[in-house]
Amino acid sequence: MSNDPLLQPYQLKHLTLRNRIIVTAHEPAYPEDGMPKARYRAYTVERAKGGVALTMTAGSAAISRDSPPVFNNLLAYKDEIVPWIREMTDAVHEQGAAIMIQLTHLGRRTRWDKGDWLPVVAPSHLREASHRAFPKKIEDWDIERIIKDFADAAERMKAGGMDGVELEAYGHLLDQFASPLTNELDGPYGGSLDNRMRFCFDVLRAIRTRVGDDFILGVRYTADECLPGGTGKAEGLEISKRLKESGLIDYLNVIRGHIDTDAGLTDVIPIQGMANSPHLDFAGEIRAATDFPTFHAAKIPDVATARHAIASGKIDMVGMTRAHMTDPHLVRKIVEKREDDIRPCVGANYCLDRIYQGGAAYCIHNAATGRELTMPHSIAKADCRRKVVIVGTGPAGLEAARVAGERGHEVVVFEAASDPGGQVRLTAQSPRRREMISIIDWRMGQCEKLGVTFHFNTWAEAETIRAERPDVVIIATGGLPHTEVLSKGNELVVSAWDIISGDVKPGTNVLIFDDAGDHAALQAAEFLASAGARVEIMTPDRSFAPEVMAMNLVPYMRSLQKLDVTFTVTYRLEAVERSGNQLVAHVGSDYGGIARQQTFDQVVVNHGTIPLDDLYFELKPFSSNRGEIDHDRLIAGEPQSVVRNPDGQFQLFRIGDAVAARNTHAAIYDALRLLKDV
Repeated sequence: MSNDPLLQPYQLKHLTLRNRIIVTAHEPAYPEDGMPKARYRAYTVERAKGGVALTMTAGSAAISRDSPPVFNNLLAYKDEIVPWIREMTDAVHEQGAAIMIQLTHLGRRTRWDKGDWLPVVAPSHLREASHRAFPKKIEDWDIERIIKDFADAAERMKAGGMDGVELEAYGHLLDQFASPLTNELDGPYGGSLDNRMRFCFDVLRAIRTRVGDDFILGVRYTADECLPGGTGKAEGLEISKRLKESGLIDYLNVIRGHIDTDAGLTDVIPIQGMANSPHLDFAGEIRAATDFPTFHAAKIPDVATARHAIASGKIDMVGMTRAHMTDPHLVRKIVEKREDDIRPCVGANYCLDRIYQGGAAYCIHNAATGRELTMPHSIAKADCRRKVVIVGTGPAGLEAARVAGERGHEVVVFEAASDPGGQVRLTAQSPRRREMISIIDWRMGQCEKLGVTFHFNTWAEAETIRAERPDVVIIATGGLPHTEVLSKGNELVVSAWDIISGDVKPGTNVLIFDDAGDHAALQAAEFLASAGARVEIMTPDRSFAPEVMAMNLVPYMRSLQKLDVTFTVTYRLEAVERSGNQLVAHVGSDYGGIARQQTFDQVVVNHGTIPLDDLYFELKPFSSNRGEIDHDRLIAGEPQSVVRNPDGQFQLFRIGDAVAARNTHAAIYDALRLLKDV
């Protein structure tokens, strides 16, 4: 047996867990009609297949109709969920993993205009900042009803074959009762800690009565809200002890912080640029004080930190949830002593941010996650070896090279720059986004193992490519900043890339016109303001940086507000003209009726990219498919078979920003779904 602390089994009551790594409860938003159907099941089973000890689904499943999900969650209040749960639990158990589900009533952390349009309930009328609903102050009959709903839902989960259930008690209704900040009830459910905890214990007793002792029951809760007037560390420790001493639960899953604001949520679940494992020592203090099984997860993306968490005795089970979204076979690679092959989580938080904005979680650089029904995590060998020539080493080009290499093809890659990375290398120049370079470094490492040939500092001409006598050519040349968006004065502006790269010296009074809404404008603003410039970010949108999304926006705002950056929404930069050594910006609005002038010494435009596609069009006449992609076959996962030029010498495809300005995930998905069938 291995002596690796992470690979030691753990006995949790009657349940033997095969190692110390878990996927904690999270909702990737893959349900269909509130049910965990084929897509949800495939995603969950893949992590079990990869060797994890315990996977927890839902974050969280709704137990009552007046707890409508704010995005696509499981609906545990419906009887019809039981057979779907059974299919999933059976499939997970067949892979040797345990499976649990997290249940909740959201309380005020939802909206009244979702689901059945029932009033939101909470132990006060106080609105939560994130979800904005003013709740009804909960009544005695609501409390009785919700306690029964919890027990009913837990019974459904046991009937569906779950090994246990976990209650969500941070930010949701159970915690809204426990926290003095959100509980304004009089006794018996308000006031003293005894009274504020009564609802939680009533729920636990009702569940335990219904499911019996041979069923795991745990609580994921905050032991320190980190808010003035809220549950503090001392009271959190007392809550921890009371939970243990109740005899109703089998483990504690420790959180520190609050989630009622974007900033609070980001501190609980930190993103790139923030410290790794920030709450691990705190969880260790709870473990030491209670001497009770303790789970914990919060930005533990690497095996070394996870191993330390277990070896030091700080916690009993370590959650590596986002890490498993990036690489579901993480545990198997540890077992096989292939830790260098683990695809690294870069903390981009595209997964969690996108749930709220796009409706489903995807990993920024594993396009198979959430697409297990159509995309492979392990690439199959091709029936015959072909020569694949790729131009560009951004995320699209490197993913194409990796996948083609895994297929067993001969792969040759040309890159005009001296180093790989494309836009990702530029992005990683910001200290906050330095982790992004791992997207490139991991792929370079994999390509080297696969024998991919790279030619750096090489500007590939059409003749260069044709001389390679390729079977397939992939153009992944990316794009260049698009700044020619003004009616006048385009030659007077610079791009956000110019600022980030250091190619252009910062001005002292700078306007950033952001019509793309992505990271580049905010990165440029931070660079300029840190250099001492007065900075205004202007956008024609009604909110700024919509592509950055909520949790990624938090560190930028903390920095830019301190630097006194001004944010102006709903105004459009229309033209720029020179006046002496100054620039006059002509500003209008899409809403009409506005025309004003402002003076700056530098104007920066962020308007996405224009494809760098000259080489593609030069090669197009020599290709058999004339660059055409059969979308139906692409979506169905079938090889491309278009022939528009029978005399063509090779198939030709372009991917990523060489097609149109999108993002890193789109570029990698382009490459995976095309090259997996080449």
